[in-house]
Amino acid sequence: MRNVCIVVGSRANYSSIKSVMRAVQKHPDLNLQVIAGASALLDRFGAVVDTVIADGFEVDARVHMIIEGENPTTMAKSTGLGLLELPSVIEQLNPDVVVTVGDRFETMATAIATAYMNIPLAHTMGGEVSGTIDENIRHAITKLAHIHFPASQDAATRIIRMGEDPATVHITGCPRIDLVAEIAAENHRLPDKAWLEYEGVGGHINLDEPFLLVSQHPVTTEYGDGERQVTETLMALQDLKMPTIMLWPNVDAGSEDIARGMRKFREHYEHGYIRFYKNFSVDTYVRLMKGCACKIGNSSAAIREGAFLGVPAVNVGTRQIGRERGANVIDVDYDRGKIIAAIRAQVAHGHYPSEPIYGDGRAGERIAEILATAEFNINKRMTY
Repeated sequence: MRNVCIVVGSRANYSSIKSVMRAVQKHPDLNLQVIAGASALLDRFGAVVDTVIADGFEVDARVHMIIEGENPTTMAKSTGLGLLELPSVIEQLNPDVVVTVGDRFETMATAIATAYMNIPLAHTMGGEVSGTIDENIRHAITKLAHIHFPASQDAATRIIRMGEDPATVHITGCPRIDLVAEIAAENHRLPDKAWLEYEGVGGHINLDEPFLLVSQHPVTTEYGDGERQVTETLMALQDLKMPTIMLWPNVDAGSEDIARGMRKFREHYEHGYIRFYKNFSVDTYVRLMKGCACKIGNSSAAIREGAFLGVPAVNVGTRQIGRERGANVIDVDYDRGKIIAAIRAQVAHGHYPSEPIYGDGRAGERIAEILATAEFNINKRMTY
């Protein structure tokens, strides 16, 4: 039986790997090991580790690796702290393969540690193009990984062009789409209103009316401009005054700038139409996205899950620049007038036809089966 170690570092990270964890847990030839770390352990980011446990997964180890500050220096130091702490935990667990997700700093720490320890590394969601430092990190992890699970043909082609052996590249789709497909098929209703009132802070939102779902994160290569950027979005919401659900930003460098802009907005403007949340479970978030009139901000969810669900989306700024997208997305700059116009156009348009750009809902099963049967070779051969 193979030990498959999966590192969960954030709320987005968990939604991107949950279906793989579930498939590994069920596979007769695999044993799931879970490391929770980074912002997944912090209450101000929703303590995602509690959700992981509530979903039926045993957490084998916890690794604290966040240095306060949310700036480029602390982001680099947090990566280093993760690199200091993770090897000891990985050594104790003694996995046969480590699975890491996407492009975050804890992903980089996991990849470097695993590569130096001569442990096979599997990487999901590699080969994609986007803005900020994320793309550089994502491609660097590709060069450290031994087996690749890209979400699309375009991403797979890019990985092979980077010199990776085509035999190690498996197009599986995105595991996040697995969860979206399940929820869409079961036709779940919107989350319970009493729960939404209990969890959030701010206005009292009526989900029987068309509502907006907003999630805006810092752009690490535009550090220092986050407060201005989110203020443009918030002032657009202030003009529209539609019922709005908004998430606090992630832990990346510039997070405090985004949070400061949100706090100042709450102090200076009447915001009875908007409610703020630290975190949602994957199920709740997908149901909210499926039911909203428009998804706004710079999260990849608008592009990945949004295309599958056909959710009208307004992508603000450069964080997702270059990423494959469907007809459901309108791209705008950090300009309240353009944001208002795009939201109005999307609300008037309504939902789009589904486009399964990032998978058909079976990625987790495919990845688990490959992990159970593949031959891992830590002596990588480049195919330049």
